[in-house]
Amino acid sequence: MASTLGTSSIALLPSRYFSSSSSSSKPSVHSLSLTSGQSYGRKFYGGIGIHGMKGRSQFSVASVATEVNSVEQNQSTAAKESQRPVYPFAAIVGQDEMKLCLLLNVIDPKIGGVMIMGDRGTGKSTTVRSLVDLLPEIKVVAGDPYNSDPEDPEFMGVEVRERVLQGENLSVVLTKINMVDLPLGATEDRVCGTIDIEKALTEGVKAFEPGLLAKANRGILYVDEVNLLDDHLVDVLLDSAASGWNTVEREGISISHPARFILIGSGNPEEGELRPQLLDRFGMHAQVGTVRDAELRVKIVEERGRFDKNPKEFRDSYKAEQEKLQDQISSARSVLSSVQIDQDLKVKISKVCAELNVDGLRGDIVTNRAAKALAALKGRDKVSAEDIATVIPNCLRHRLRKDPLESIDSGLLVTEKFYEVFS
Repeated sequence: MASTLGTSSIALLPSRYFSSSSSSSKPSVHSLSLTSGQSYGRKFYGGIGIHGMKGRSQFSVASVATEVNSVEQNQSTAAKESQRPVYPFAAIVGQDEMKLCLLLNVIDPKIGGVMIMGDRGTGKSTTVRSLVDLLPEIKVVAGDPYNSDPEDPEFMGVEVRERVLQGENLSVVLTKINMVDLPLGATEDRVCGTIDIEKALTEGVKAFEPGLLAKANRGILYVDEVNLLDDHLVDVLLDSAASGWNTVEREGISISHPARFILIGSGNPEEGELRPQLLDRFGMHAQVGTVRDAELRVKIVEERGRFDKNPKEFRDSYKAEQEKLQDQISSARSVLSSVQIDQDLKVKISKVCAELNVDGLRGDIVTNRAAKALAALKGRDKVSAEDIATVIPNCLRHRLRKDPLESIDSGLLVTEKFYEVFS
């Protein structure tokens, strides 16, 4: 399969698509609603608690917005300084297939995630977690636990939607896309959310405490060793991935909230197979192998040694390449909606899926989306057959029916059928 990415950096867009300044991570408040007239007690605007007094409501929008920005900036800086250093994505050597699948999912989250299977110690978890630095910023409603989209009702929580219907102006902040780790030992309560015990004991009221699915809404949910995940958690993921909503019915609480996320899983096939229902929910499938080239192995060892010795200096050395990648992703996301695919190519994609006996239509849909995302990443507004050839093995490999007597890799079967149909 043709390699689309380089080993240490990805230069797919022409220079005119790069912007000279990198995107700022500082949150900004776009609108702030203050009510006039009488107010009592403590109210919250844009995440800031303001004590109101009867007959007084003379607050300056500009001063409150500045205070919000200052607090958010300080919190963001403190969080960055305290968190563990992440290995730079641009420094990952090789593993082009895995890196491409991850980038395409960031450009178009509707692709549906990626399943990464491969040998132990091949950098699967390191690569996924290094994606954090490249994630773009999105608009969210300030103070909302579900990261509600202020413009799209499908991604709004119930409370935010009611506020919009009442004509209330929402406080909006820019924040980076979340990446949430789902540990294998997590309980169902922690994943789905449960009753808020503290409020129940102190105030005597039933309140909902959101879980990991709420935090992952409009973000990334990463499951390491996904093939070892307990069945009851797999059922929860299947339900949320199918509907895009998480429904909790327990202890007298009935609540639903949006849970649309990019599902990323990694694992070692030697440790067990994944349930077919969950495997089909992953949009793409990447296979990772151990690097056999001696010089590349030495380079990986040396780079890892440099990172362990001085993470900050190592990250700074890749800062320019990381910013270049961020610009590529931002440019691709902005032009994605204008990318077109010819009717003839659509028919051929569906013909490949039909002749491979792929169940359902998810294979057709994902292949079309992934090809468009790749064209956008390359800076083009039209999908070519080469784009389809690059992504179609990753989109269909895990959807083929298993034949125990078949020795050939399923990815090669897809590639052979592609060239047979497209020739």
